[in-house]
Amino acid sequence: MSTFEYRFRPPLSAPQDRGGSPPQYEKTVIGDVLYEKDVAVALADGAIIHVDVFRPLQGIAAPLIAWGPYGKHGHTRYSVNFPDADVDDDKLSDYTAFEAPDPMYWVPHGYAIINADPRGTWYSEGRATYLSPQEAEDYAALIHWAGTQTWSNGKVGLSGVSYLTSSQWRVAELNPPHLAAINPWEGWSDTYREVVRHGGIPETSFWDYLPGRWGHSVGEVEDLRLETQERPLFDGYWESKRAKLETIKVPAFVCASWTDQALHTRGTLEGFRRISSGQKWLYVHGRKKWAHYYQPRSLEMQRAFFDHFLHGKTTELESWPPVRYELREKYNQGKTLAARQWPIEDTRYEALYLAPGALNASPGQDAAVSYDPTQGQRAVFDHCFDAPTNLVGHMALSLKVSIDAGDDMDIFVAVQKLDATGNVVPFAFYAQFEDGPVALGWLRVSHRELDQQASTPQMPVLTHRLERKLEPGKIVPVEIEIWPSGTHFDAGEGLRLIVQGSDIYDYPKPSVYARHEALRNAGRQTLHLGGLSPARLLLPVIRKYSES
Repeated sequence: MSTFEYRFRPPLSAPQDRGGSPPQYEKTVIGDVLYEKDVAVALADGAIIHVDVFRPLQGIAAPLIAWGPYGKHGHTRYSVNFPDADVDDDKLSDYTAFEAPDPMYWVPHGYAIINADPRGTWYSEGRATYLSPQEAEDYAALIHWAGTQTWSNGKVGLSGVSYLTSSQWRVAELNPPHLAAINPWEGWSDTYREVVRHGGIPETSFWDYLPGRWGHSVGEVEDLRLETQERPLFDGYWESKRAKLETIKVPAFVCASWTDQALHTRGTLEGFRRISSGQKWLYVHGRKKWAHYYQPRSLEMQRAFFDHFLHGKTTELESWPPVRYELREKYNQGKTLAARQWPIEDTRYEALYLAPGALNASPGQDAAVSYDPTQGQRAVFDHCFDAPTNLVGHMALSLKVSIDAGDDMDIFVAVQKLDATGNVVPFAFYAQFEDGPVALGWLRVSHRELDQQASTPQMPVLTHRLERKLEPGKIVPVEIEIWPSGTHFDAGEGLRLIVQGSDIYDYPKPSVYARHEALRNAGRQTLHLGGLSPARLLLPVIRKYSES
């Protein structure tokens, strides 16, 4: 087992440069809401963090905690930070912290919203680490504090999007006292595989951007950029940032989306699949995530869940199926279906075999397709469905590849939907875009070693513990995980598979997006098709379903 130490650096900016102010306890009444600003909370080692508490003026409340490094003082107007995210600003109060519950919605329903500045962030004491075991212990200490206040009913819930979900996975693995329910709403659970290295290819934009969003402090913060540079393979350090999902036992309402390819989709669905909670529900949508979190119907579902577990009320939760998912047809259009489990019961995995320009129901003769990614070339394979088809779940691509030059190969995969006239059908994508794919996959071929214990035919999992470089002209087999999706295809509509050596979807900077700019392609690359071990795309076909 490898050993490591977290590395630290001075903060990237002072809190006051980003709208923070030194902590000073204040108590303000806003209608029927009591707002306590900069409440000091002592952690296990005596370090003081600061939280803001919104609670009813009178009576007992159920605490809901939002834990993340973005600043408890909140943001005014999401559109400033997330253009084209479709968040209805007029329905959010100015007390809504980033990706967190709106206290002016929740407090009138008997909840106390607690927004935290974790250890070492903003003006909280100590050195900041991110999604670490230390942070999980600190979060557990705040849960204990919230559950033992005189105004608390002792049943604590967790809410929030993205980091505020990833931190839920980490603390829930500890199963701390007073934690009664969690609502992970789109957040990764494996930092290395889902954010830092997609298929082994380094992500060079979004991950590099995050230290500038997280690193506001009066003390030292974890040096994520240096640690990422020093640790290109999966080791004990990255293991320390991966949630131990199987240990989670608390009731959970998990929300994922098909649209967060390259960020949250995989980790949220893996979170639901792997947690050991006896009471858990999954909801998967195909919309923009920030907007969807605050939609009236989403709030109703969140409250039905928390009302049941934190207030002991009878709610619509009693009639929920274990799984609900949106079967997409095109941008912001689809139907919500019910299922008993994830992956969906009765899924039948069917193969389409690659031939030059096509995806066929049966393997063909030996063939080869070559492209040069240094010249912007790609390989494209199309299939037309002759009957209505629903694809819900992971896809997987099996290939045999070779290179003409260099010692490695980066593969980017996109699955698209084509309408009956051959035009690409767009979907919501990455919170703010509207022209996205059905699903994405990636592989740096030197990272091709499979984790045999964790892998299945439909979901190959890489170890990322060593690099096996290539030799020009030598053919090697590879398995590529394609992240989960849920899409309906009518008869006459098509599926397009794209294989190339760089990002298939890209957007001008400064748009916040996953990019991969440190590539290892050196020249022409070849996909070897047909024969005794043909290249194939494995599809998750759902024949039977019921509407929710």
